[in-house]
Amino acid sequence: MAEATKKRALITGITGQDGGHLAALLHEKGYEIFAIIRGQHNPRREATEAEYPYVTLIEADLGDQSSLIRAMQTAKPDEVYNLGAISHVGYSFKDPMLTADITGKGVLNMLEAIRLTDPENKVRFYQASTSEMYGGLDYNRPEKGYTEESAFHPRSPYGVAKLYGYWITKNYRESYDMFAVSGILFNHEGERRGVEFVTRKITNAVARIKLGLQTHIELGDLWPQRDWGYAGDYVEGMWLMLQQDEPKDYVLATGETHSIEEFLTLAFKEIGIDDWKPYVKQNPAFMRPAEVDLLLGDPTKAEKELGWKRKVDFPGLVKLMVEHDLAIESTKV
Repeated sequence: MAEATKKRALITGITGQDGGHLAALLHEKGYEIFAIIRGQHNPRREATEAEYPYVTLIEADLGDQSSLIRAMQTAKPDEVYNLGAISHVGYSFKDPMLTADITGKGVLNMLEAIRLTDPENKVRFYQASTSEMYGGLDYNRPEKGYTEESAFHPRSPYGVAKLYGYWITKNYRESYDMFAVSGILFNHEGERRGVEFVTRKITNAVARIKLGLQTHIELGDLWPQRDWGYAGDYVEGMWLMLQQDEPKDYVLATGETHSIEEFLTLAFKEIGIDDWKPYVKQNPAFMRPAEVDLLLGDPTKAEKELGWKRKVDFPGLVKLMVEHDLAIESTKV
């Protein structure tokens, strides 16, 4: 795509799935891109620089407001995308304090850094919110899916921390007239997803089973249902939210829900196995103290006002991920 803008963007969470997809999208749109990376000796730095040579990395930490102020002064961004977080739901039960400090308070640190360095309110801020804020409980579950007006009831330290980030973003928008929005994104996966997340854990294991590199996969509960989409589609929605005339919060979702068992069925079919049960073992170590049984989003507002709609369907997502992991794992044979 021809360069259409000279906008500058600052991304937190560049080493994560969404950060990578977003950097690629903004590069296509001609942005000058800066990204925060934690620590001088971050083990992911070299790989990040190699994959995204068009991104200028700045050392900073969501837990250190002074470093975020320096990052803002260096990048001088038009848009800030706060994707950084302790983002694994299961891990948040193991370290709720760190999750609160980074996933929750880190949002406040970023907003304050923007407020202190942008007195004219020119910077537009995107906060990565999550469907985990809803909780999936029967009493507050709408028939057609959660909307921007649905009640919240988070069921994990991660969900609680994200809910703080959502409300502090809304508070700064209303208190300081900042262009600050939250994208309430339902589960979005893809080839950049870490193998510690269940979808990528499945597709990576399926590829390795096909190639004879392992015999089975260990998982927790198989019944939870999620509204799964492709991360590459969702980052476009993030960008669209910051291009609007007014700051508003939006749900991004597919409007469909599928169980982990359905994901397993499609993934194993990609390697010619119809019955996955002999290859899957349930391990209590992967079961959470409190689980969200079903998440389903209603993206009507985003489709109508942003013109956003997912492009990759559920079978296409599973196929894409399995093929990607087969290509990677085949180099190890």
